[in-house]
Amino acid sequence: MRSFAHKRRRRSARGLSPHNIGTAVAIVALAACAGYANLPGDTAGGAVAEGAGTFTGRVTRVVDGDTFWISSADERIRVWGLDAPEVDMPGGSQATAALTALISGQRLTCRQRDIDRYGRIVGQCFLPDGRDITALMIESGTAEEFCRYSGNHYRTC
Repeated sequence: MRSFAHKRRRRSARGLSPHNIGTAVAIVALAACAGYANLPGDTAGGAVAEGAGTFTGRVTRVVDGDTFWISSADERIRVWGLDAPEVDMPGGSQATAALTALISGQRLTCRQRDIDRYGRIVGQCFLPDGRDITALMIESGTAEEFCRYSGNHYRTC
């Protein structure tokens, strides 16, 4: 009977050596970093670069402190990386008012990051001058970074 360690050695002999795994991890990490290096809003001068998974539209309605409707999408947009209190919770009306003041009627550019469990587009969205909606809401103190999903992108976790 072969030992478990022997099976592991056999797998290593088939190309899964620590060196190959380390190389694969490094390649994936570099690819991920390259993708994040060119996020909308990160370009020089605050210009927003559009590409695959990016859409632009005018805000037509703010639902609460982290959700709104945009003219180019026929569904609600959930702001990526942002956790605002619900409207009926303490601080909810302040968060909704802050987001409304910030984006109402504005033409935003958003990068789709995900689809949430409710079927909403989760987007990282930027004002026409390139400022990030999530960062501005966090700075206002009316919402927090949703670290579970943002991976500490905004460095508040």
